[in-house]
Amino acid sequence: MNKYNIYWTDMHSNIHSNQMKDLEKWFEHAKKLLDFWPIAYYPYYMRKDETGLGVEDIYPEEVVNKDWEQLREFVIEKNKEGYPMFMGFEWQGSGLDGDHNVYYLDNDQNTHRPLRYEELIKLLPLDRAIAIPHHLAYELGKRGKNWSTHNEAYSPFVEIYSSHGSSESDVTSVHMARHIHMGPRTSGCTVEDGLNKNNIFGIIASGDNHSAPAVYGHGLMACLSEQCTKEAIWDAFLNRRVYGVTGDRIKLDFKINDYVMGSVIENVDSSEKLEAVVNAEGSHAIDRIELLRNNVLLHVYTHSGKWEEKELKENVRFKFKVEFGWGPDRRVYEDIEKKIWQASLKVDGKILSIEKCFTNFGQEINNVEDDRCDFTLTTYKSSATGKWMGPSPVENEALIFEVEAPLESIMNLKVDGKIYDLVVREVIEGSQLFHLRDDIEQLTKERWGFTSYYRDDPFWHNAYKFKVYQGIVEDGYRASFKYEIGAKKTDCDNYRVRVYEKNGHMAWSSPIFIR
Repeated sequence: MNKYNIYWTDMHSNIHSNQMKDLEKWFEHAKKLLDFWPIAYYPYYMRKDETGLGVEDIYPEEVVNKDWEQLREFVIEKNKEGYPMFMGFEWQGSGLDGDHNVYYLDNDQNTHRPLRYEELIKLLPLDRAIAIPHHLAYELGKRGKNWSTHNEAYSPFVEIYSSHGSSESDVTSVHMARHIHMGPRTSGCTVEDGLNKNNIFGIIASGDNHSAPAVYGHGLMACLSEQCTKEAIWDAFLNRRVYGVTGDRIKLDFKINDYVMGSVIENVDSSEKLEAVVNAEGSHAIDRIELLRNNVLLHVYTHSGKWEEKELKENVRFKFKVEFGWGPDRRVYEDIEKKIWQASLKVDGKILSIEKCFTNFGQEINNVEDDRCDFTLTTYKSSATGKWMGPSPVENEALIFEVEAPLESIMNLKVDGKIYDLVVREVIEGSQLFHLRDDIEQLTKERWGFTSYYRDDPFWHNAYKFKVYQGIVEDGYRASFKYEIGAKKTDCDNYRVRVYEKNGHMAWSSPIFIR
């Protein structure tokens, strides 16, 4: 990445007024997962109209001001301790311009509540505040992005993906159907619509999480910065050195003639040779990488088929995911809400990296050594908040290990006191599913006096399980290519990259603009 490092964050974790008492809990969880943390106070709540109808409205000013001062003191304290934390708030206005998260570089600014985006940015200090639009692709005037009022000086990048889904366009395979009350996505407000109007902006993904920061699968932002300080990160913000992933922390380096993503290349002669260079490291096997020009597919590099039949070496470097959860159906076992897993991994080699794929509080890596990792995970069978903004009713927790070990060696996965032997070769050959069926059989007998059935559903469907996913060797999760992109197509071309892993996770680069 040359002089830039990749720093990860969730740029969209909303904390409500009634959650301010849990601010320290949120921070401790965020600190485990994120290199820096911009937190967006959510000043809205559901109130009963005089007719009795429930409507979302902004809190009275005294409530917002009290919460904002608490947040300010908290952020100042964490900044003094050396953690890069930014304070911000969500702004929705009248819904005519789309929702934006406002963040400040400094900690001495205030919240604002004008009805229109153009009024909002007049209240923000230039280069010291940003307003980032999210869930862009909803209907114009109904909280979708209004590109006619967009100002790139205040909104240097946009959120292409979150818990809502993908706002890239109205025809991508990643839909926006989770928050069904906001309606389906449509054309006119999408990321591609904004690029087609020759706007200059970067691209990120982040959660729109209201229950916990950095929920795995809801989107993360990567920031290309020289250092992990507020000032260096802010410089990356203003210069659009950012990109987004759905969940897996795909490392992405995309350049054109040594210009990094987010760059604007000025005064390019039509005869000048332009070469795109892409390097990617996935958390799983990379399937393909697409290079787009002006939202049209220009080149596809297909990685699948280039590594699977290579002979494995005596010592292998590989990544594999271990996921814990599932368990008793709450409709049957109403009182069983969660399970705490005590586990460890011991390898005959080295653990090179550990990627955390957490969805909720209660996760801990207790000890890491060259060949061993001890961890505690808490899995739940209900939403963290019990409301529509919460994550899936089934919240599994997972870790992705990168390991270097002899092909025929055995890894010891210890779960709740029992050791499961994992042969490295067998992990690379395919996934393995383990279950605690005996435990649920005993519980079913004690609770219901139920001991047998003509099929195994009453036991299997309620058993806790953990899955060791197929391991992917290094040749599978690393990919790179170069492509000569030729002459300019228009007076303002934009080039961007999409990375697809075989497990469905994605990364979107910020564009590089050529004028």
